[in-house]
Amino acid sequence: MTDTGSAAGECTLEPAARLEAVLMTADRPMSDAKLGEAAGISDATSATITTLVASLNEAYEESSRVFRVVRVASGWQVMTIPEAAPVLARILDQRKQSRLSPAAMETLSIIAYRQPVMRAEIEAIRGVACGEVLRSLLERRMIRIAGRAEELGRPMLYGTTKDFLQVFGLSGIDDLPEVEGLQRGHTRTGKVKAEKADATPEPEQAVTEDSHEPDEPGEEAPVAEDATT
Repeated sequence: MTDTGSAAGECTLEPAARLEAVLMTADRPMSDAKLGEAAGISDATSATITTLVASLNEAYEESSRVFRVVRVASGWQVMTIPEAAPVLARILDQRKQSRLSPAAMETLSIIAYRQPVMRAEIEAIRGVACGEVLRSLLERRMIRIAGRAEELGRPMLYGTTKDFLQVFGLSGIDDLPEVEGLQRGHTRTGKVKAEKADATPEPEQAVTEDSHEPDEPGEEAPVAEDATT
């Protein structure tokens, strides 16, 4: 096999090793062509890639590794073997429990169904201040700043992110189940100045800006439930 790919530069690794390096860092399935190009394999036909993948999987099996390179949709991706599922399930459950408290889930649900929504509207529905919860959800990239309402003080509007869809296994907001007492969206009385979907501010920046929003009349201090989220 001749290696003349420029993508690999002067890399001296064998083609299978280069293929492995690319697969280990890819966050989504890669097609034969893209995989071969990224690995710097000039004659990366489907048969070539399949042969290299087979050699990798054989080595993984011989060394009792818990992952394999598998065909996903129209590409290749490194996945754990089915026998590892119980262990990974426990880890995922622990992560979910540590990341989203009941207060965070309640706030996130309101944003998901009512977006774009102002902080004051969220607090009116929940009945408590939610500054700390919003801060936490922004840091975890579950929500984003979706724009500003052209109302007094131009308060920020919150919406969900692609990470939210991935965590809950949704292809889009329309896949959310119907929930009694929680309407989908609403018609705003004021105009909305929307931000670009991929122009999400960093969590720290968004929180800092949010801290300057004018307090609603009679707003109560955050309760302990929110402050510890």
